[in-house]
Amino acid sequence: MANEKLISFDLRADFGFFKKPDYNDGLLLSYNMLHKPALLGILGAIAGMGGYQRKGEVPEYYVKLQDLMISIEPLEHENGNFQKSSVKYTNTVGYANLDGNLLIEETMLIRPAYRCYLLLDIDNPDHGKLFTYIKAGNAEYIPYLGKNEYQAWLDGAATEYAYDKYKPTSEFKIGSLFVKEGSIRKQKVVPKFSFTTNSMINQGSYCYFERLPIGFDERLMQYELNNFAYTNWVLKPDAVIENLYEITDEMNIKKIIQLF
Repeated sequence: MANEKLISFDLRADFGFFKKPDYNDGLLLSYNMLHKPALLGILGAIAGMGGYQRKGEVPEYYVKLQDLMISIEPLEHENGNFQKSSVKYTNTVGYANLDGNLLIEETMLIRPAYRCYLLLDIDNPDHGKLFTYIKAGNAEYIPYLGKNEYQAWLDGAATEYAYDKYKPTSEFKIGSLFVKEGSIRKQKVVPKFSFTTNSMINQGSYCYFERLPIGFDERLMQYELNNFAYTNWVLKPDAVIENLYEITDEMNIKKIIQLF
């Protein structure tokens, strides 16, 4: 039986840029959410693993960590979104300026923050090193959110959880990003007025959607994408959402997340 531990740590930066492969009229776009391949890169930096070395080869950190189960929860957001701005600059690298200066405009996230959950097998040396480093707040290399000038930091102490697989038997909420299956609207509980509390119950205010990378196609060397959602809606017990876990922290506060 694996010696598994589920921990979380908070990751923050002043700016972030998770480049989308598509290009919009001269503007480089960023994903709003930290996605799994980007998080694996950050974990690789923390543990001192190798990055991209040769064209057409996946980096060392991805080879070692691709099967790691993770979950991501945005922090201090507005209905799942982070404030964005755009910046213009000139790429002065020689090969980019054969026909004149290359002008680039790209979006950037303003003060993005995420709670990152990891299900680590401590008997695995790579997972064990991550557990030790994250609990101590250490890193071999400085992590960053998409660009090396957007340095990130681990904010506060890591949290360790008791956890168990969760099979809904009543209405519930999910506190993390989750893979979207079917219509979420059809799976939510309809809000209603409670005469007992003299207020509306089961009334969520937002449901955020984004198509995000979840891994790499190693043959094509491009992202594999999936549809994700993040919401404060109350969901029905028969909602089609897999791999849910109920976690409990040291203060006995419970939350349901999806590991993917």
